[in-house]
Order: sequence, then structure tokens, then C-alpha cells
Amino acid sequence: MTFKSKVNVIRGTIMHGLTQNIGNHRQMKLPVNLNPEKIRKILISRPNNRLGNQLLLTPLVQEINRIFPNAKIDLFVRGGLASVIFENYENVDRIIRLPKKPFKELIAYIGVWISLRKYRYDMVINAVNDSSSGRLSTAIARAQIKLYGNEYPELGNKYQDYVHIAKKAIYDLRDYLSRLGFEGNNAPLPVLDIKLTSSELAKGKKLLDNLVSGEKKTITLYTYATGDKCYSESWWLTLYERLKDRYEDEYNIIEVLPVENVSQIAFKAPSFYSKNIREMAALMANTEIYIGADCGIMHLAAAANIPVVGLFSITNTNVYRPYNAGSVAVNTNHIICVDDLLRIIEQTLKTILI
Repeated sequence: MTFKSKVNVIRGTIMHGLTQNIGNHRQMKLPVNLNPEKIRKILISRPNNRLGNQLLLTPLVQEINRIFPNAKIDLFVRGGLASVIFENYENVDRIIRLPKKPFKELIAYIGVWISLRKYRYDMVINAVNDSSSGRLSTAIARAQIKLYGNEYPELGNKYQDYVHIAKKAIYDLRDYLSRLGFEGNNAPLPVLDIKLTSSELAKGKKLLDNLVSGEKKTITLYTYATGDKCYSESWWLTLYERLKDRYEDEYNIIEVLPVENVSQIAFKAPSFYSKNIREMAALMANTEIYIGADCGIMHLAAAANIPVVGLFSITNTNVYRPYNAGSVAVNTNHIICVDDLLRIIEQTLKTILI
């Protein structure tokens, strides 16, 4: 473990100890005569800088827009990705951004926390239960209603997918509002969506056509992931060669590269490199299927509205599985061989064609 990782573990342990009891008894206090038309300002707290974690907020933002169409949403996040992810969300107003590296920008970091007290909200939602900074910011913010993201076993018994990191906050919000007599909480849950424009999609199509033949559909691979989530070169090369043998006549196979510009298949497939996440999403949106390990780009592909075969070996599939129509999470610890994975990919492709 690196020194930075050790510091983060210690910081996380201290913060958890300080914040674990915040909001435990205040969340279910119900206001009197809540009028949805008067809910005009909502804060969502998710002070995390990772791409996947911020993309996983998009269903909650859509749900709030459905329930409170007149409300504007502020996001309390970390880093600069949220302004890119939510640039086409008209109900997102202010993005309150913590510096990505707080120890290097300590004064600015403290200033952002202090700024939370400047605004008054009708509702504050901590999007993830185990986020210490989320619970703390929910406590600091001024609001009539505060949802701290506490765990509710009865909702876990009611909804099989309650633990999913993008769905729990929506179920909690619906349950809270149902206690106030709100109706219409049985609508399908929104899925991840980066809201690509028609011009972005057209540009993505052009980028793809410059990379491979437009006469065939395309399979996208993303072979990189951080730490232990990254599969070995030999694992990926075996899968790539088998995919080529099976699908080369029907499909192009491309690789989207990470910012590190590395490839676990030794750059054997046509590859696309960009640091622009909307450009990456637009290109992937023009392909048929995405195959890759659990990471932010996996969620970006889901937000681009293509079926995802997400590969899991370390993280909890129930919490982080790709979340959109047609996607599937594969725990590679439970499959016997590459043939099993190929059958899953084959079934996903067949489902697309139906």
C-alpha cells in the first residue's frame, strides 16, 4: 500500500468515526403539509471525484426532475467531472466543487465547506450511506428536509436491487415521500444517462467510421481497470482471440483506451484514445456492445445507452453492476472458462437483435 493510500485509509477511518451517528434519528422526521410545488431548491451530496460514482448520480437527478419538475438541483461533488457529465441537465443549477487534491489546496477546500452554509435548500440528499463527507455536508447544509441515506432493512426486503449504489437513494426518496401521502412512486427507475446530443452522436459515428468499416457492427473492449480489478494481459488476449475467431466476419472489434494509453491486448485491435469523456461516450454509443471490467468507463458506456457486459472479480456486483437496459454483470470468479463468458456475450448480442 502506498503512503497516499495509507493516509486515505486513516482519514477515512477517522471521518467514519466522527460522522457515523450523524442523522441517524433525524431523517424520518416528516414536515407538515409538504407542497411539491414549493420544493424549488435541492442539494445532492456526493463529494467523490471518480467518474463512475458521479455518473451513478444521474438516475437520482432524473428522478428528482420527475417528482419536482420546478426544482433546481445543486451538486456537492469533488473534482471537475460533474460539470461535463451534467452539462445537458437543465435542472442542475450550481455545482459546488471540492478540490480534487484537498491537501494541495487546503484553503480552497475549507472555503468550499464553509460556502455550504451560504445557501438555503428545501431538501438535502446524501446520495451514499457510507460517505462520511456526504453525511457531514448534509448536516452542515441548511434545509427543511434532510435525507442522510441511512440503511432501511425493510426496503431491502421489499426491493431486491435496493443495495445498488444508483438505486438506493431513489428508493429511499420514494419511501420518504410515500409517508407524506405522495402518489405515483411506481414508475420505472431511471437509468444512467449522460444525455448525449444528436450532434455529439453524429460526431461519435464519424469517429467510429474513421476507425473501422461502417459495413459491420462494432464490439467495444475496454481492457484496463485500476488495481486488482484489472485482468491480466494473458486473460484479455485469450478473450480477444476467441472473440475474433467467433465474430470477425460480423463485427468490428475496437479497443477504447484509458487516459494512461495502455492496452491489455498489446494494441492488436483498432484503438480509440481521447481524454474527452463525452467524446468517448458518443463513440461507444454508436457501437453494439461494451465489454470491460468494473470501472468508470463501464458506467460511461451504460450512460451512453449501450448494453454492457461488466466483468467483476473484486467489487460487489449487486452494488456496482452496470445499470441500463440489456446490461449484465459477470462475476468471473464463478465462471469456469472463457467459453462461459462467450456464451454470455452471445446471449447479450442476441437480446439486442430481438
